[in-house]
Amino acid sequence: MKVIVVGIGKTGLNLIEMLSKEGIDVTVIDCCKEIIDAVTDKYNVSGIEGSGASRETLLKAGADTADMLIATTAIDEINLLSCLQAKNLGTKRTAARLVLADLALEKDSLIKEYNIDYIVRPKIDVADFIFNNVGLPGNVRLDSFFSDTIQMLSIVVLKDSPFCERNLYELRKELNGNFLIVAVVRDSKLHIPDGNFVCKEGDFVYLISDEKGVSETFKKMGIIKRSAKKVLVVGGGFTGDYLTNELIKAGKDVTIVEENINNCKKLMEKYPKAKVSLGDAESVEILDSEGISKKDVVVSITDKDEANLVVSMCAWAAGVPSIITRIDTPAHAKMLHKVNMDITVSPSEIAANKLFKFARSAQMEDEKNEILKFYSICDSMAEIMEFDVGTNCSHLGIEFKEQDFKLKKDTLVAAIIKDGALTVPNGFSKLVAGDKVVIVSASKNKIKNLNEIFK
Repeated sequence: MKVIVVGIGKTGLNLIEMLSKEGIDVTVIDCCKEIIDAVTDKYNVSGIEGSGASRETLLKAGADTADMLIATTAIDEINLLSCLQAKNLGTKRTAARLVLADLALEKDSLIKEYNIDYIVRPKIDVADFIFNNVGLPGNVRLDSFFSDTIQMLSIVVLKDSPFCERNLYELRKELNGNFLIVAVVRDSKLHIPDGNFVCKEGDFVYLISDEKGVSETFKKMGIIKRSAKKVLVVGGGFTGDYLTNELIKAGKDVTIVEENINNCKKLMEKYPKAKVSLGDAESVEILDSEGISKKDVVVSITDKDEANLVVSMCAWAAGVPSIITRIDTPAHAKMLHKVNMDITVSPSEIAANKLFKFARSAQMEDEKNEILKFYSICDSMAEIMEFDVGTNCSHLGIEFKEQDFKLKKDTLVAAIIKDGALTVPNGFSKLVAGDKVVIVSASKNKIKNLNEIFK
C-alpha cells in the first residue's frame, strides 16, 4: 500500500510512525526541508519538499498511482485542496484533518464537494471522547466502534481492583456479566488471555461488551462511585462549546471558566442553564470560587498544556473523582500520570489514531479477505475483525468447549451478533450460518478469512 502524508506536525509525525511500523510505503510532503530530512532520517519513508496543494509536488510524490493521500497540515484549506488535487490525479482514497470550527461543522458537504473519503475533526472528536468518559475514574477509558455495536473498556489494574490477582474465569463467574476480556498488555507485551489468565497490578485490561453490558459491569465493579452530575469545564473555545452542548442535553449541571470575554458572552447567551465565569484557568482562586472540590467531574481543555496541568492538579488535590485533561505533549502526560491516574486526551493523538485506522481498514479492503469490519487495538498489537459466518465455515455447529474447536494461538471469538444483538460467547456457543462473529487476534497472525482462526 502506498500512502502520501501531507504536513509533518504532531498529527503527521504520529501517523507516519504508525504507518511505517506496519511496513506501509509512505511518502511525506512538507514545505520545510529540515523537517523532511529529520523524518526521512528517523523513519523508512521518502520525502518531497513543496506544497501538498501543488499538482507538480503531488506528481513527484506519486499521487497518480497512490492508494491514499492523508492531509494533516495546519491549514484546513490546504488539506481540502490537497485531497481534491490528489483525487483528480488518480489517488484512490483521500483523508483530511479539519481544525476550523465552521469547516468542521460542514463535514458532510465538504466530503461531497471535495470528493474526500474520510475527515477527522480533532476538536469535535476530543469533545465526543470526553463526553463518553465523563464520570469515569482515571484508570478506565471507554471507546465505541463498529457503529457503536461494541464498546470497549480499557482498565489499568490497581492494587484494590476486582481484577488484581484473580483468574478471568472466576472473575467473570462472580460478576456474571455479558462481557469478555479480550486482551491484556503487561510490560508492553500483548496477551490474548484464556480463563486461567491471572491479572496483575499495572496490567492494561481490554474488555468488550455492548452498551448495556458495559453499564452493568460498571455497577458490579463499583467503577462509578457517585453520579457525575456537576461538571466544571475549564476552556470555553470550540471544543468546550461543543462539549457543553452535549453535557446540558444529558442533564448535567455545567460550570464553564473561560478567559476570553467574547467567548464568555457567547456561551452565556447560548447556554442560559450553564454558569459561565470569566477568569484565568491557572488561577487557583477562580477554581476555588467555582467550588472545584464539590464537582463530580473537572474537564480542562484550554489550548495550553501548562494551564491544563494546573487545573488537573488542583482538581486532584480537591478530591474530584473524575478528571479529564487535554495534553498535547506526551512528556506532560507522562509527568501527570506519575502523580495521579487522570484521563488524558490529545487532539493530535486522536486524529492520528483515527487516520491510521482508516488507512489500515482501507488496506484490508483492498486485500483478498472476508473481513467486514476491522479495528486495531493495543497500540496496533491486536486486531478486532467482524466476519459473516457462511456455510463454508469449517467449524459450524461445534460447541466452543469441544476438543475439535481449536483456535489459533493468540486468537479468540469475542462476540456473536445475531439479528443485530450482541452475545458474549461461552463454552456452549456455536458458530451458526447467517450470524456475524467478532474475532480478536494478535496482529502478527494476519487473519484475513474466518477459517484462518482455527488450528
